[in-house]
Amino acid sequence: MRIAVDAMGGDHSPREAVRGGLQALAEKNLQVIFVGREQEIREELTAAGYQGDLGAQVSIVDASEVITMDEHPATAVRKRRNSSIVVANRLVKEGAADAVVSAGNTGAAMAASLLTLGRIPGIARPAIAIPMPTLRGVTILLDAGANADCDPRDLLQFGLMGAVYAEAIMGIASPRVGLLSIGEEEAKGNRLVLESHQIFKESDLNFAGNVEGQELPKGACDVAVCDGFVGNIVLKLTEGVAGTLLQQIKEILTGSLQGKAAALLIKKELQALRNRMDYSEYGGAPLLGVQGIAIISHGRSKAKAFKNAVLFGAKAVEENLVTRIRQAIEEHRDPAKQ
Repeated sequence: MRIAVDAMGGDHSPREAVRGGLQALAEKNLQVIFVGREQEIREELTAAGYQGDLGAQVSIVDASEVITMDEHPATAVRKRRNSSIVVANRLVKEGAADAVVSAGNTGAAMAASLLTLGRIPGIARPAIAIPMPTLRGVTILLDAGANADCDPRDLLQFGLMGAVYAEAIMGIASPRVGLLSIGEEEAKGNRLVLESHQIFKESDLNFAGNVEGQELPKGACDVAVCDGFVGNIVLKLTEGVAGTLLQQIKEILTGSLQGKAAALLIKKELQALRNRMDYSEYGGAPLLGVQGIAIISHGRSKAKAFKNAVLFGAKAVEENLVTRIRQAIEEHRDPAKQ
């Protein structure tokens, strides 16, 4: 398997992208293709202690341009044809790579994948699927920011793609799909939610009904569906609350002798909690609905996150995620067309 890594994307690249890619090689038999400014990548490989030959498990594809965080995504993708994110997606399109990983400008990563790889036939809007830790394991939230405005059919497609993802990647049989709303009752919600609820009920999905925000961390459903505007707010709020909670726990446990003693007793448990709430454990989020595996990672990704993103991309390839989504869309019974 060949994973193309946008080595120039992210706040700490190319250093962390290169180190993360090499760490992935230590855990799985695959090939990592670093895409970006060749000389900088070579220097980072040397600094990381890589002793192997280029061309076997590690290769470099030169891309001289970089799309920065403050550039307009679609415009930059069209103008910078030799940027690392565009070239990495082109490798997937041409069959030279099986998946692409990027921690760069999120909008540019989405635009590059959409414009280069194209949509799966039948998909109106690709969606970002984020794994969120819960008391019961993980809930897949989508859309997490790709589409601010959606219609009910878009949300239904998000539900279908999310269910395929949960089954293929998370191993959840017949995943429960919930519709994020302001109340569990069928009659609650804005126009989008009210109309979406009806077509979800008539679909082939294992529909769990409306799910309120406070029920998400409890694992009320395996897949939570909403438009990208709401989803991105939920994602950012969750990240903020998790970070604040961990900081408060740290201050309590280090603020007194009693607290420090307690911290020693529950050190393993505290580390396990931190790991469950750490985005780097999941590596990145797939852009579902494009004709290829595209993993979008956090801009602050360090080596661990890149490693897990590469491994996630490899698993998505192994599980034929794109083909399974295509089949689900083709086989879906649309009540409006009956």
